Amino acid sequence: MTEVLNEQRPSMLSAIWAARYRTPARFVALVALLLPWTTTGVTFALIPWLIAFTFVDLREFPRSLLRPVCLLPIALVGLALVGMLWSDVSWPERLHAIGPVLKLLVIPLLIYQFERWPFGNWVFAAFLASCALLMLYSFAVAIDPDWSLKLYLSRGPYKVESGVAVRNYIDQSQEFGLCAIALVYPIVTLFREGRTRIATLLAALLLGFLVNMIFVVVSRTALVTLPILVAVFALLHLRWRKALLAASGMILVAVALWSVSPHLRATVAKFQGDYEMSAQDKKVSGMGSRLEYWRKSLGFIADAPLIGHGTGSIRGLFASVAADPHDNPLRGEIVSNPHNQTLSVAVQWGVLGVLVLYALWFAHLLMFGGEGLACWIGLLVVVQNMLSSLLNSHLFDFAPGWIYVLGVGVAGGLALAK
Repeated sequence: MTEVLNEQRPSMLSAIWAARYRTPARFVALVALLLPWTTTGVTFALIPWLIAFTFVDLREFPRSLLRPVCLLPIALVGLALVGMLWSDVSWPERLHAIGPVLKLLVIPLLIYQFERWPFGNWVFAAFLASCALLMLYSFAVAIDPDWSLKLYLSRGPYKVESGVAVRNYIDQSQEFGLCAIALVYPIVTLFREGRTRIATLLAALLLGFLVNMIFVVVSRTALVTLPILVAVFALLHLRWRKALLAASGMILVAVALWSVSPHLRATVAKFQGDYEMSAQDKKVSGMGSRLEYWRKSLGFIADAPLIGHGTGSIRGLFASVAADPHDNPLRGEIVSNPHNQTLSVAVQWGVLGVLVLYALWFAHLLMFGGEGLACWIGLLVVVQNMLSSLLNSHLFDFAPGWIYVLGVGVAGGLALAK
């Protein structure tokens, strides 16, 4: 009996010791699971992950931080911290503006972790499963908007949007679009390997995401980015003849969907409608307001082109040039986000900040130049963020920003481990 116990004790200790590698990955998977649904849950899930991360082998961690893929996110955060010194706004505003940038510090930690312990598929699967559940719930909310969780969880008055279960339609479209395009690679691979059952299941899931975006709710940002992401897949993974056939098929499908989806036509028509509403009537609108934000931001950048106006300065700058909202509602808007990532960085930290931002994107793109699911997902995440950041500040926004952090960190670690 004693000999049996002695034999079991080392194996049990070994299992506990080995679990220190899997536990951080489980917490990252939990973060991915909660991300489509809750901001508070993500914040709380990060705490046990950071604690678990300290128990892994960190002897090579300092050397890992010297690589550009890790150093550049740290550099952008460092620039934001230093930028508080020349900002003219109050210190609470400066500290508040630092929050969205700090998440980038998680990228080097994730790369280090998943470069050594290949449990990244847990994270991908958790995010996909969570988005699939959100997609089904979105269909239910489209049938009965009173089922939307925002009616009960929103901090203030909430106007019901058809098909939006939590947060907003922009974040939901970003998540669904990313999942749909990411599924193309494993579906094609599984069909080639003859594993038709799993491939068919994933194809049905992909179709569900697309149907939701076409007939329930979709953002204009997603309409701009999705065709480009499909083109990226065709160029990277298909021969030119098949790529041309795929492009022709995509055009035919787009024409067919245009004819049967009033929601899709209405979403596209808002581009022109918003512009006319703002240009002619001086009213606030989605696209019209963005053009006004961009015009003012370019003026702010011209006033301080090299190092910008400092961290957290955007809202104060807009307030300083705002017109009377009763006379001109469009030019009277005061915002802290110009809805463009480059302009958001340039206003606060000038050309120096833009150089660091573009170097960060470029370094992360180069990291995913290989083959495999991890490289495909990582490439998609970076390209989607770059494209959507033309119309939003998605690197600093909560859900899109954390998608970037998780996608680049987890997929980057797996890609560098090869």
